[in-house]
Amino acid sequence: MDDKDRGTGHGGGHPAPAFEALLAEGAAVPTEGWDFSWFEGRATEERPSWGYAMSLAGRLAGARAALDVQTGGGEVLDFALGRAAPKAPVLTVATEGWPANVAKATALLRPRGIAVVASPEEGPLPFADRAFDLVTSRHPVRPLWEEIARVLRPGGTYFAQHVGPRSVFELVEYFLGPQPREVSGARHPERERAAAEAAGLEVVGLRAERLRVEFHDIAAVVHFLRKVVWMVPGFTVEAYRPRLRALHERIESGGPFVAHSTRHLVEVRRP
Repeated sequence: MDDKDRGTGHGGGHPAPAFEALLAEGAAVPTEGWDFSWFEGRATEERPSWGYAMSLAGRLAGARAALDVQTGGGEVLDFALGRAAPKAPVLTVATEGWPANVAKATALLRPRGIAVVASPEEGPLPFADRAFDLVTSRHPVRPLWEEIARVLRPGGTYFAQHVGPRSVFELVEYFLGPQPREVSGARHPERERAAAEAAGLEVVGLRAERLRVEFHDIAAVVHFLRKVVWMVPGFTVEAYRPRLRALHERIESGGPFVAHSTRHLVEVRRP
């Protein structure tokens, strides 16, 4: 699991620490930003074939005014701007809703002259109408289609990678049990197509992929659920200790826990 469209390998060969030591390790790792490098050797995730970060760099190179929504710690935007230089947009702005990530993204992006604006994930975008010719986002909690349509100039593009339905649900349902259809079917790309079109936008590209994920130890599971907090809401080690122990023993005896992520690449145009 990483943030620049590279796969990670399982290092292997290290002695298996005791269950409690692994829990403590997974619980101690900082969760700010969207840097997944800690998972190197402990978890793997196939990357979508389209290579979002590099594709984003190409889009930025052709834009004049760009907005990155829910930028996390700014890592993906920073990577893409580095590849887009010297043709990066004249103006680039990012939004983020989590205070810890606002600080992290600001520190990372300020040297590039990029302002990071604290903005609630569910709230309106704090920008004027028709301010941008490119709006982007990687894994938004929910795409704000009406707001995207409002801030895009006519002919402007929204280009994003979204999390799809039932992403890593093997792990979710291990802890929470079977989920109702309204939960498991959320984020479906065709639902998002309909919502975008209802906001007056034209969907010009929509690709979806299902990708293999492996967790090689229980520390990786703990850190993942602490970092991606909406997977198992209210997750704590103490609340789920019996299930964590059972999963630890399953991984130790049978190998990595396998799940599948879903992603879709969205390209939308404002007529």
